[in-house]
Amino acid sequence: MTLVSARDLVSAASAAGTGIGAFNVIHLETAEGLVRAAALAQLPVILQISQNCADYHGGLEPIALATLAVARRAQTPVAVHLDHAERPELVDEAIALGFGSVMFDGGALPYDDNVALTAAVAARAHEGGVYVEGELGEVGGKDGAHAPGVRTDPEEARAFVAATGVDALAVAVGSSHAMTDRTASLDLDLIGRLHEALPVPLVLHGSSGVADAVIADAVRAGMTKINVSTHLNGFFTRAVRDKLDADERLVDSRKYLAPAREALAEEAARMLRLFALQPAEPVS
Repeated sequence: MTLVSARDLVSAASAAGTGIGAFNVIHLETAEGLVRAAALAQLPVILQISQNCADYHGGLEPIALATLAVARRAQTPVAVHLDHAERPELVDEAIALGFGSVMFDGGALPYDDNVALTAAVAARAHEGGVYVEGELGEVGGKDGAHAPGVRTDPEEARAFVAATGVDALAVAVGSSHAMTDRTASLDLDLIGRLHEALPVPLVLHGSSGVADAVIADAVRAGMTKINVSTHLNGFFTRAVRDKLDADERLVDSRKYLAPAREALAEEAARMLRLFALQPAEPVS
């Protein structure tokens, strides 16, 4: 069994000066495809379940138990992480279900409220040995820590980490959630200053909108955990569309979900290698 905590994976990548991929689960096929990607790349991966995903499935437990089961059967180290939880009770549920790491997202709150709530969540999580990610500044697409134009101040970030006790911090450096083109410009100088100022690893949300070369530069500048969802969803959905377009009589969903799962796996494996700063595989 290779289910591990994100603490192990993020800490190892941070120490090595490389990145670790954290990819969002939408349904069982996504989880299976992401574990397949880790096997293809022979690299670890973090599977993330967001609050939105839990709500889509009518609650956290069904998709969480399925994802944890897939992770336990993996050939490579896999962590399961709660992403963008804005409800503290959802964090508590994830911990009870066996998640090794959680993210409490108070990025849209006033600073003092964000500190107070994040500190309370972190204290409860740490009692169970659970790794905690926080968010500061607004990351675009959710009007949270990554809203357009918002940037995380290094000194404020240092104070936030000290006040809350979080183990990793999502910062606003130019990315935005849910982008379908890869044109976001990251502030590499700011990433470097945040990396120097903080005693915890940095997390990049909204990475789907960032080009490969820029992500690699961000990792070299000090970014560690790289979150991706929309970009991989595009590979999955295009494969489904291609299969259905090729055979309008197809009704067995396994016949179009299987190639979609493989398309997602292949691209996720490529991204895992990119984040780990490994050379691209030669085209055969």
